[in-house]
Amino acid sequence: MKTVAGIDLGTQSLKIVIYDYENKKEVTKTSEKIDLIAENDGTREQKAEWFKNALYSCFKRIPQDIRNTIQALGVSGHQHGFVPLDKDGNAVYNVKLWNDTSTVEECKAITEKIGGEKVAVSEVGNLIMPGFTAGKILWLKNHKPDAFAKLKYIMLPHDYINFLLTGNYVMESGDASGTALFNPSKREWSKKVCDAIDSSIYSMLPPLVSSDKPCGKVSKQAAADLGIPENAVVSSGGGDNMMGAIGTGTVAPGVLTMSMGTSGTLYGYSDSFVADPVKGISGFCSSSGGYLPLLCTMNCTVVTEYTRDLFGFDIAQFNQAAEKAVPGCDGVFILPYLNGERTPNFPHGRCSIEGLTAGNYTKENICRAAMESAVFAMKGGLELFTKLGFKAKEIRLIGGGAKSKLWRQIAADIMNLPIVLPLYDEAAALGGALQALYVLSKSEGKNVSFADLCAEHVLLDDSAATLPNPANKSVYEERYKEYQTMVNHLKDLYE
Repeated sequence: MKTVAGIDLGTQSLKIVIYDYENKKEVTKTSEKIDLIAENDGTREQKAEWFKNALYSCFKRIPQDIRNTIQALGVSGHQHGFVPLDKDGNAVYNVKLWNDTSTVEECKAITEKIGGEKVAVSEVGNLIMPGFTAGKILWLKNHKPDAFAKLKYIMLPHDYINFLLTGNYVMESGDASGTALFNPSKREWSKKVCDAIDSSIYSMLPPLVSSDKPCGKVSKQAAADLGIPENAVVSSGGGDNMMGAIGTGTVAPGVLTMSMGTSGTLYGYSDSFVADPVKGISGFCSSSGGYLPLLCTMNCTVVTEYTRDLFGFDIAQFNQAAEKAVPGCDGVFILPYLNGERTPNFPHGRCSIEGLTAGNYTKENICRAAMESAVFAMKGGLELFTKLGFKAKEIRLIGGGAKSKLWRQIAADIMNLPIVLPLYDEAAALGGALQALYVLSKSEGKNVSFADLCAEHVLLDDSAATLPNPANKSVYEERYKEYQTMVNHLKDLYE
């Protein structure tokens, strides 16, 4: 048996999937929970040592005879996080995450220093927003000067796992394009933005490696620590959305992937650079060649989890309660901004329940409203994609929300598109594994493409396909208009 390993460093856990590419089947998978530091000022942080410990723990739980079959590895990681390391590869401070909104002032300062939002878009294809990495680096300089003085290496979470595996300090264009330090259309670092943070930053940025090339091979130390083959190929890896695109087959035009995890994302493949950052479509590179325009919301399953905990429901009880409510929840809405928000750009956003009356104030309506709210946020992204010329025939749904039959139906009804599920639910980990297989195949002299590889290995679960219910179309169209009206009224309060 020959396998490839896909590693996915998520916000809540690290997962490893071992995939038998000769027989096209998942051999085993394991995961390890990762804690979160959360503060009322918008701080969302983790520790680099937690990533390392989770990686070691996961591999140790995989039987040694299976670990011995690994030919190559690919790493996915949550985007935008800032892993600050010193000259010896040790973290000088915590890892500030994608959903950290404590850097609002730093983002404003960078934007003003480079000459405004238009310059930002021309330099990095995006606005300088709290979700991205640039503001986090300036935050470290402003708030932790002693740590900043020791800073030598700037890494993203998936790059740090690559570093642990290979000892190499590199980055690839897909994840780099989410830093707000990188020009995705030119595929190069922006010295103007770097210098706005500090004159030393540009020289600290890693060399770029192409997504179709390895970032290195498993080092002797990593092989001994993890019990995996020394010199196994490690692909460039990428951000979780870029790897999710590979793992769902979104490597050619015509398909959109929607991820419903802690955050919500909607993205599609493009052969040319596409972006509308002012309205929420970020301009990213893909990790399979080409580009990956993407909409991201910071609050998706997080609001259903908090609602479930509030009522003391397990997942089955929550779904049962939500299923009892009618589409539209009798007028109840939830604006789900528990983590602030990125789309719309509400870094000071707060969560609220709207539309309650004496007649509709029920647990059932609130539970379903939590589910609908996440999809309403995605609906705006679909409209933008359509305006940008995307002609989606279906949405491939991944993340925790994809496991709910009710949520799949809500998504199909609100988006008015068929919802299709990949057979394997760990799309980002599978994407890492398939990117590793691609790089391994190329190193062996085989003529392969990402499109052909995904067509062969990305299998769909036909039993879970969900079509829109025509009876709900007009209800959700009206409710979406009301949702947008409420969001617009909050603009001055939450920006």
